[in-house]
Amino acid sequence: MMPPGGGGGGRGGGPHGRVQFLTEEEKKNRAKVTLPFVKRILSYLSPYKLQVFWIILLNISHAGIGLLPPLITASIVDKALYGKNGKLLLILIGADLVIIIVSGLLQLLQRYVNSKLSQNMIRDMRNEMYSHLTNMSQSFFTNERPGDIITRMTADIDGVQNVLTETLTSLISNIFVIVFTAVTLFAMNWMLGLVSLILVPLMQIPTRWAAKKRWLLTKEAQEQRDIQNQQVSETLSVSGSTLVKLYNREEKEISSFRATNDKVTDITIKEQATGQSSQALMQFFTQLGPVIIYLTGGLLLLKNTGMTVGTIVAVVALVSRLYMPVASLFNIQVTFTRSFALFERIFAYLDIKPEIIENSTPIHRQHIKGDVTFDHVSFSYRKGRPVLKDVDFTIPEGKTYAIVGISGAGKTTITNLIPRLFDVDKGAVRIGGIDVRDYSLTDLRKGIGIVTQETYLFNGTIRENLLYAKEDATQEEMEAACRAANIHNYIASLPDGYDSMVGNRGLRLSGGEKQRISIARVLLKDPDIIILDEATSSLDSIAEDSIQDAIEPLLVGRTSLIIAHRLSTILSADKIMVLNDGRIEEMGTHSELIEMEGTYRKLFDTQFKRAVGPAVS
Repeated sequence: MMPPGGGGGGRGGGPHGRVQFLTEEEKKNRAKVTLPFVKRILSYLSPYKLQVFWIILLNISHAGIGLLPPLITASIVDKALYGKNGKLLLILIGADLVIIIVSGLLQLLQRYVNSKLSQNMIRDMRNEMYSHLTNMSQSFFTNERPGDIITRMTADIDGVQNVLTETLTSLISNIFVIVFTAVTLFAMNWMLGLVSLILVPLMQIPTRWAAKKRWLLTKEAQEQRDIQNQQVSETLSVSGSTLVKLYNREEKEISSFRATNDKVTDITIKEQATGQSSQALMQFFTQLGPVIIYLTGGLLLLKNTGMTVGTIVAVVALVSRLYMPVASLFNIQVTFTRSFALFERIFAYLDIKPEIIENSTPIHRQHIKGDVTFDHVSFSYRKGRPVLKDVDFTIPEGKTYAIVGISGAGKTTITNLIPRLFDVDKGAVRIGGIDVRDYSLTDLRKGIGIVTQETYLFNGTIRENLLYAKEDATQEEMEAACRAANIHNYIASLPDGYDSMVGNRGLRLSGGEKQRISIARVLLKDPDIIILDEATSSLDSIAEDSIQDAIEPLLVGRTSLIIAHRLSTILSADKIMVLNDGRIEEMGTHSELIEMEGTYRKLFDTQFKRAVGPAVS
């Protein structure tokens, strides 16, 4: 299995060692559980203040009404049963039933509001994460593991849903229940009230121990899930699964997945065992409370202090009502502690600053036209390992330049700098005399069309992939672009025509068909600057000849840069640049470069000459 982010410098691979860089950043800028950190979490509640108000109001109402059943029970025992008052018994039981129904309705309404708040906030958080990641620099996606991105977008955000809503609302509810219940206990009998609170401090012992341990286990489990998701996304993708089969790595990958899965399982079991141990200790204390109340209340009853059986029963019921929210509060502490580990991971992503930042006062242009100039440009993906070294050239407006060189020389890097997929380290890239860093990113990229060697199609219809370039394109415009790219007849022959599905990454199409659709997509965009990165590499000779006829008129009047390995494409250029070891070594027409008998002549002799015969010079 290929390591994530691998690849040669000339193809945009290996930049900055992002995985290690992120780990160091997380350690350096670790989000501690401080007031600003908590405020940042609570900020997701800010747009829903009205819903929070209703939740608080419902919780107060529910907490107050919940006190009535134990008090009614005391009256039932002392006045109705001991007093043998049947009418009062029916009235009290009827009142109890009404309270139970009202309490249930309040709880149902509270859960509905909680659920609505929960889903809205998770939607907002996921939208924020997706928007942030969409605007990240290309180097982020080149280096970051896809499994990490998927985990943060899904599992991590889902994991904090509980703390954002149910836990927070439970916290509010439990505080009111505890306060109301404690006051009622002391009002009924201060001695029993005092005894009821004795066990409360002891309940924090198991939770403190569990919180610290589960914090570490949760972070470790998420790290292993990242690795697991990465393996799934790589080996079960179309290209990955093919590679696994071709190299007979099925058993190795299965073994590797099982090993990671075993680690996740072991860590999860330890985490759950820690929580269960904490709950068992908590349950012991909650069951011990009523026993102490019965003992204390019984002694007071036997000493004729005015204590009644109904009061003891009511206090026991209230103690159970007191201990449950106390235990829940301590569990909330554990839940918060576990969730902070997830928030750290989410905030770590949200705090990564995009490397490509638009100028505060960008220059807007409807058309991006003019000479394309590389003014002494130097660039490196990884510090200390330059890919481009003092590259200096100008493509006059409307001209077509080709660039050749061995693999890894930096050809694709040059094309990536023009639309600002990366920014230069030194020097400047200018279009029409304006630094590309000063243009509006939207306008800049709208004016540039790129056809890459590795065509990417979304898993949708041909129509959807074409409309990605121009969403309001008419059927006539799409067909014209596809005719120019020599793919319309093929699309028309399909049962569903332009509504045919292309499959995952265009799997249902051949390499040449995908390439032509990609070219049609750029034609539909109608850009001012064209970049062809070995755009005909996936085509056979016949297909290349037919599509070359469409490409050449397309380049007329547009500034164009072509990376090509085929002589026919190179010969159509106004000038050819030879890139070697990150520098422009030679520049000229085909004939001029042949006469120089330098690097281009060597490339021609080894790569092109055998395809055209010795007569070409």
